Amino acid sequence: MFCNQCEQTAKGMGCSVSGVCGKKPDVAALQDLLLHAVKGLSLYAHEGRRVGVADPEVNRFTVEAMFSTLTNVNFDPTRFQAYINRCVELTVQLKEKVAAAGGSINFSDPSAGFKPAPDLAGLVKQGEEVGLVTNHEADPDIQSLQQITVYGLKGVGAYADHAAILGQEDDKVYAFVHEAMAALTQKELTLNDWVGIALKCGEINLRVMEILDAGNTGTYGHPVPTEVPLGHKKGKCILISGHDLKDLEELLKQTEGKGIYIYTHGEMLPTHGYPELKKYKHFYGHFGTAWQNQKKEFAQFPGSILMTTNCIQEPQKVYAENIFTTGNVGWPGAKHVKNGDFGPVIEKALALPGFESDEDKGSVMVGFGRNAVLGVADKVIDAVKSGAIKHFFLVGGCDGARPSRSYYAEFVEKTPQDSIVLTLACGKFKFFDKKLGDIGGIPRLLDIGQCNDAYSAIQIAVALANAFKCGVNDLPLSMIISWYEQKAVAILLTLLHLGIKGIRLGPSLPAFITPNVLDVLVKNFDIKPITTPDQDLAAILNKA
Repeated sequence: MFCNQCEQTAKGMGCSVSGVCGKKPDVAALQDLLLHAVKGLSLYAHEGRRVGVADPEVNRFTVEAMFSTLTNVNFDPTRFQAYINRCVELTVQLKEKVAAAGGSINFSDPSAGFKPAPDLAGLVKQGEEVGLVTNHEADPDIQSLQQITVYGLKGVGAYADHAAILGQEDDKVYAFVHEAMAALTQKELTLNDWVGIALKCGEINLRVMEILDAGNTGTYGHPVPTEVPLGHKKGKCILISGHDLKDLEELLKQTEGKGIYIYTHGEMLPTHGYPELKKYKHFYGHFGTAWQNQKKEFAQFPGSILMTTNCIQEPQKVYAENIFTTGNVGWPGAKHVKNGDFGPVIEKALALPGFESDEDKGSVMVGFGRNAVLGVADKVIDAVKSGAIKHFFLVGGCDGARPSRSYYAEFVEKTPQDSIVLTLACGKFKFFDKKLGDIGGIPRLLDIGQCNDAYSAIQIAVALANAFKCGVNDLPLSMIISWYEQKAVAILLTLLHLGIKGIRLGPSLPAFITPNVLDVLVKNFDIKPITTPDQDLAAILNKA
């Protein structure tokens, strides 16, 4: 196997024996094979649009399949076998439709005529043979940009899948995913071509985050500032982790009146701020931090656990028997919830002991999405003009297990008292419970939400720039980004598409970026690796 898609990849180069995330070689091979099959499907989908053929089932399958290969989402070989076989079925059907419409179906790339092996062992062997979906014969810098694009597409696939669940779709998103995957077969494309495709991925990701935001806020209302307990109540309990608001809503509906408290974990914390979710009285508090700490935290939870996006790493039997998954999440032996029926999850929760007593562990504030922040924009602007607020820091991104990620907590703690810290995504769990005080009633630590809510952060920055009649790069705003997996890659590409400069990225730079490509990013976008909190703060504030 070879996998270098996450920040914690082995030795900063790539996992070649087994994944640091717990992914085994057979799963890595099957993921590579699925992407190979999706590339073939994309050739016909891209050509199909040229002759007026666009298949909704192909669209939805494509983003779901891309999403399933994202770090820590699915480790179940049998699920990938089903994905691969379904991909080939859809390819055959689409090929016939494209031919009937007068489109070309004569593609030379092996992915176009891929035939899956009849058994799992055969599929694994095929996956080992095809390897990464990029063009292995291309210049290393072109391969690097192809990897950046594919990993960005995985993030786009995740956001598009979430949006579609809430009824929000845009064919422009699906069209680009197919176009970009098909482009991997075009050996004549240059380095500049691939720079353009990568930045286009950022543009499309902005659109998909916009429709996801519309799905979330249109269905559940705009988040409002909300205090969330970190302790627990005596009684039966279910813990829900991940990102999927629809799953949370259905769980709340099906547990209402059953004497079960619902707790969030990881990126589900911001959901407490949505009016249509917080109205449920048994939706109580938050337990634990982010998914990198699931082993320890889940073993301590006395109820059932529902995973809606990311899996735990190397699940242990002591607690795996209490865990359920939804959507395309899974690993061998896990119990999968289908068709939104959480009956088994509820039954297990009622059979488990629950919490024996109440416990108060303090609280945190959530719900500072763009609607809440822009609702007090005049107050913020006045504070900037008066000098009460001198700088904004966006400290967001992914969490992770490396000790070097302590940088982000130390950075936040050392930010000056006349600054505001905006945060989003699970990176905040290094410092989300810090008490930073306020500036004239405005909390110094404002949580914008999930990584899915990056659109909100962008809109806040744009609104501030408009208010001060300047560009975003001219604001007293610094972006300190932590990355771990492919949704972070998609968001970074979006920021680059928007022309955002001076981003500080860490804790290490992506293994899939070659020195030449990094040089392009530094020259054009002034991307910087993080150093130490003291050095970075001094550089930022001296420049400001």
